[in-house]
Amino acid sequence: MWEERLFIPGPTTVPAEILAAGARQTTDHRGAGFSALYASVRSASAQLAGAADAAILPASGTGGLEAVAHSLLRPGMRVLAPVAGAFGERFARLAELRGAQVEQMAFPWGAPIAPDAVVARAKAGKFDAVLLTQNETSTGVLHPVDQVADQLAGGPLLLLDAISGFPSVPLHVEGRYDAAVACSQKGFMAPPGLALVLFSRRGKAALESASPHSLYFDLRPYLRGDLPYTPAVTLIAALGESLRLLDEEGEARRTARHHLLGRMARAAGSALGLTPLADPAHASPTVTALSPPEGISVVALRAKAREEGAVLAGGQGEWKAKVLRIGHVGSIQPLDLLGAIGALEVALWSLGHHAADGRGALAALSTWREERQIAAGGQA
Repeated sequence: MWEERLFIPGPTTVPAEILAAGARQTTDHRGAGFSALYASVRSASAQLAGAADAAILPASGTGGLEAVAHSLLRPGMRVLAPVAGAFGERFARLAELRGAQVEQMAFPWGAPIAPDAVVARAKAGKFDAVLLTQNETSTGVLHPVDQVADQLAGGPLLLLDAISGFPSVPLHVEGRYDAAVACSQKGFMAPPGLALVLFSRRGKAALESASPHSLYFDLRPYLRGDLPYTPAVTLIAALGESLRLLDEEGEARRTARHHLLGRMARAAGSALGLTPLADPAHASPTVTALSPPEGISVVALRAKAREEGAVLAGGQGEWKAKVLRIGHVGSIQPLDLLGAIGALEVALWSLGHHAADGRGALAALSTWREERQIAAGGQA
């Protein structure tokens, strides 16, 4: 049996350095040593996101979204939720469960939200808050949320789901968003289990005057540094190492790497007859959604690819049985992705799709080579 490699939107393969950091012995979470570690991880997380502060709590990304909903929203608040996929729908649902009056603004799956339309509706409807999704994992679309935020600055609360985007996709919270949610197991390359809530100064002020509806998901103690419940001590240590590696790579290189991976995945899909579902102008750099060839089952294709060692993702929501998704987030390198494309070709061939004759890998390789030529100033 081949060792399986993860090419899903998360969790991602964890680099050895981060695994080693998380393998440390547990420690007193009230002691000076851990307090210093937690403070440094909070500070580095906020700095990475261009935020005023960060709360780090033991939860999944969805737990972070629920914490934001319970801490910053109130029953009866008017909330606008642009929705173009499963995770936009989830954020809207969390606000509804809090008792907010949520108006969903629907956009087609696979298409980006329209910034001007969202801004116009937000202003006309006099909403108290707007929920935005940076990167829609279910469809492989990177939404132009910064364009919305820039036009609504100083208006309604702007709450961002950045779970499957940041830090593979740049984020600057201050001056744009009041709170943004990320998690440990995607772009941070760490094991699952931590939600990061990143606040602007205005967001912190809103939190201080809020009346949270939840005990566990009340974010105020986290920003005071109180750690009201037992933290995930070893995961915090792992996240600290992740932040060191992210700083070492740098935002520019990390952003370029993920955009290259997205282009490679789309080039391979197109060459193999697996149609990319997102327009290249708005395609996600962390996950690519593909429509399989006629007659090829997504379930069977994933199973065959897994036999070759590549774990790929299926669709979600209304696209559950229709879409194959290739995750290329976190520590994935071009060489890793070439291996996944090779496994996909073997799987397609075994299912009778004989166009899988190496052309997908060649298309991805050509994209990689062109990128290197451009980086070298056009030299072959």
